[in-house]
Amino acid sequence: MTQLTREQAVALLKEYNHEPFHLRHAFTVEAVMDWYARELGYGDQADFWAMAGLLHDLDFEQYPDEHCVKVRELMEARDLDPALIHAVVSHGWGMTGGDAQPEHEMEKVLFAADELTGLIGAAALMRPSKSVQDMELSSLKKKYKDKRFAAGCSRETIAQGAQLLGWELNDLLERTLQAMKAKEADIEAQCAGL
Repeated sequence: MTQLTREQAVALLKEYNHEPFHLRHAFTVEAVMDWYARELGYGDQADFWAMAGLLHDLDFEQYPDEHCVKVRELMEARDLDPALIHAVVSHGWGMTGGDAQPEHEMEKVLFAADELTGLIGAAALMRPSKSVQDMELSSLKKKYKDKRFAAGCSRETIAQGAQLLGWELNDLLERTLQAMKAKEADIEAQCAGL
């Protein structure tokens, strides 16, 4: 079984993803997953949580019709950790051809936070600051309720993710916003030059 360093994981990500939008999303979910690992008492597994976030959409740009299916083949060919593969595949549960259900708390967080980071990122771009730093939960909730805003971000999946975790939707929204505020500078540093 091959253990990837972060540099190797980024190289793998960039082998299959070239669009700045997709790379930014990967770096954002990586940072949010790292924050959640530490917040939820899994600090010793933070690198693993972050790597699942970084690679979760590995196959999406080149194989959108096989999302969460093709990735298994790509990762198994590199003899990557089966737990990492399951985490990546399970984030597409019920949405894509991926049939793996999120089981571990990390997988449930990835499932819940993936779409939500996109919604929060889109909401930030609408702000004069272009930042999440001055975004209030009430503002995020308005954007969440407006189905026309960032329509590609599935509210159903976000709500289902909160339910999987046993959290109130507001708790998921607030925590993920908090994660993005805490990690915004790191995300921007990763995205410089994309």
